[in-house]
Amino acid sequence: MNFDFTEEQLMIQESARDFAQNEIAPSTVERDIKAEFPADIVKKMGELGFMGMMVSPDFGGAGMDTISYVLAMIEISKVDASVGVIMSVNNSLVCWGLEKYGSDHIKQKYLIPLAKGEKLGSFALSEPEAGSDATQQHTMADKEGDFFVINGIKNWITNGTRADYHLVMTQTDKSKGHRGITTFLVEKGTPGFDHGKKEDKLGIRSSDTCSLTFENCKVPKENIVWEEGRGFNFAMNTLNGGRIGIASQAIGIAEASLEASLKYSQERKAFGKEIAKLQAIQFKIADMAVKLDAAKMLTLKAAALKDAGKNYFAEAAMAKLYSSKIAVECALEAIQVHGGYGYVREYLVERFLRDAKITEIYEGTSEIQKIVIARSLLDKK
Repeated sequence: MNFDFTEEQLMIQESARDFAQNEIAPSTVERDIKAEFPADIVKKMGELGFMGMMVSPDFGGAGMDTISYVLAMIEISKVDASVGVIMSVNNSLVCWGLEKYGSDHIKQKYLIPLAKGEKLGSFALSEPEAGSDATQQHTMADKEGDFFVINGIKNWITNGTRADYHLVMTQTDKSKGHRGITTFLVEKGTPGFDHGKKEDKLGIRSSDTCSLTFENCKVPKENIVWEEGRGFNFAMNTLNGGRIGIASQAIGIAEASLEASLKYSQERKAFGKEIAKLQAIQFKIADMAVKLDAAKMLTLKAAALKDAGKNYFAEAAMAKLYSSKIAVECALEAIQVHGGYGYVREYLVERFLRDAKITEIYEGTSEIQKIVIARSLLDKK
């Protein structure tokens, strides 16, 4: 195995790091407090090619590999996980799915502006009664001539209030169960389509999350993504890649937790010396470093398999499961290292914990990842 990054990958990593420190960091705390969407930052990210990193230049993308995407996601999320998830959804769940399964019409009309960062996308799968069990779609799309009329509700949609284009999973034939699910691309402003209020969340507060409502929303049949009845497959295949993005986001949070702990432990004194010289603190730092390195290896392995065109589904699930777990653990340890200061906003680490928890929940809970991994192993027997 080659553990060296290419010159291009290192350049992308450095570019993302510089952008995060100079453009994102100054407003991170204020946006978290106010739950304010980073519109100007997202626009700049699009101009730099961060919103369609893996899309071919033929469709407005940067044409980069998945490893480059992982490195960039880590750097962005290390400074602000809210910006990280906005970037992840547009790249992993929207652009990738459209390039892989979209028609020429959809690629030309929708993928190009999404990949350029001129437009923003969302991925609408979850419903009030369809979370981990995504087969239970109640949103219906009934055929009427050359159109489909959509009725239903979607929940927990990242970028929901801001997205221009939404990938919406619907039931087009109830008698076929999950084989009767179809994905549609719905434009913002389509009559009968609206969004609910922005959710007041524990973490990733600068990203917006809301419900979407469809009431006799008429969508042309050419806005079907892939084929009628292939919506469940589309969603599952797309989420496999999305898990690499969320694993990278979690790693960014964990890395920020470690760096904050290293810095503080060398500044804070107790019992006449820096607390970094205390074995109790050293053990915490060592544990964090080991966990972080292991998470990176799992995630980069999944990314390398994806780039090689090999099956990476189980590896992506492993990366997401472990990275999200250690993000929470590292954030908790960072607070412990900081003591009372870790419990207040001024020292940032309390936000790391609030942001970390969601990585164990969205794009497949940790329990779902374990099912994916176990089934993969059992299928080989």
